[in-house]
Amino acid sequence: MDILVTKTSKPGTLPQEDKLGFGKYFTDHMFVMDYQEGKGWHSPKIVPYGEFPIYPSALVFHYGQATFEGMKAYRTVDDRIVLFRPKDYLNRFNNSNKAVCIPPIEVDFVHQALKKLIEIDKHWVPGSVGTSLYIRPFIIATDPCVGVKVSDTYKLFVIMSPVGAYYASGFKPVKIKVEDNYTRAVKGGLGEAKTSANYAAGMKAGVEAKKEGFAQVLWLDALERKYIEEIGMMNILFKINDEIITPPLAGSILSGRTRLTIIDLANDLGLKVTERKISILEIYEAHEKGQLQEVFGAGTAAVISPVGELTWKGKTIVVNDNKTGPTAQKLFDTITGIQYGKLEDKYGWIDTVAKL
Repeated sequence: MDILVTKTSKPGTLPQEDKLGFGKYFTDHMFVMDYQEGKGWHSPKIVPYGEFPIYPSALVFHYGQATFEGMKAYRTVDDRIVLFRPKDYLNRFNNSNKAVCIPPIEVDFVHQALKKLIEIDKHWVPGSVGTSLYIRPFIIATDPCVGVKVSDTYKLFVIMSPVGAYYASGFKPVKIKVEDNYTRAVKGGLGEAKTSANYAAGMKAGVEAKKEGFAQVLWLDALERKYIEEIGMMNILFKINDEIITPPLAGSILSGRTRLTIIDLANDLGLKVTERKISILEIYEAHEKGQLQEVFGAGTAAVISPVGELTWKGKTIVVNDNKTGPTAQKLFDTITGIQYGKLEDKYGWIDTVAKL
């Protein structure tokens, strides 16, 4: 398919890089493609970023048939614009689509369309340390119908936003509340998919935790309320007795691309990594024995988020004197070093899009 390109007549400019925040500004253009049952995906185009018409009866508003992804482009130290593991993210997009009966995208085509979009808006990619271009592909069901059914029509969009650090405090340990009241997902549900409903299910607990002074919540399993799952919408890793432990992908947590990158890097660095069920009680016992060395979250937006405190049932433990641990720092420096072109990419993760 040929991609129709219509460029904006009112191009914008990149805001001050120290004022970017996260997800507040958007580039000049977006990619759009439609789907119709019997016809497939069609009419791909790059158009100026802006509003679009949709019926108030569109199924997405009433029954939540929607998926999304999140990936990043970076400006390297030698002024290349690069993507990090883009096809891994697009393949995960299709896994989410499958979970809510949305037709799969053609990964290679959308990958090329994304690169074309970035090429057009490459001046929007910030260059300061910690900044990047956040990329949000998403699909919504558009059938104008309020009867419960799977939609026959969809729209795929890709929008992009220059962003600063995910956490305003920067790369510093955060305070986490262990959530033992609310639940977010169970095996067989939407926990392993990036869907709107999945994220909506976690908002109430997150809002309440922030009112109490925490950065996020640590989810426990919905059945026994004892086994650790995710931290907010990030994967979680623990370093205990020089072993990195992370919960397994058992159907209720997201298969994080940063989690996958960390496992690949840790194995290459000779660090022991284990994917297994781990209870919150085991974490507290390890802390009491002096064996809990580090705790950190992993996700595309923040990359690595060190945890300095955990609070469960009113009892707070401090991890590594509330300081970023050497393993989290090493992994963060290595991943971002590859992303910004400071370190060699030995893994084939970097996809060069353009030169400035």
